[in-house]
Amino acid sequence: MTSHGKALSDREREVLRLVALGRSGAEIGQQLGISAETVRVHVRNAMRKLGATTRAQAIGIAVSTGEI
Repeated sequence: MTSHGKALSDREREVLRLVALGRSGAEIGQQLGISAETVRVHVRNAMRKLGATTRAQAIGIAVSTGEI
């Protein structure tokens, strides 16, 4: 559960984990069989749920809360 009370979906967790590893949206999309736009949507949703304003902040929050 995030600080805002909404748990990340499995896919949001997976995408954030790959972002944290330095993968690009295109690389993540290719690896997961989804479009780069869908990757962006998952990142945006995860950021909203985590209360983050940047990808780096989202990753930090996700790591510190055990989401990834």
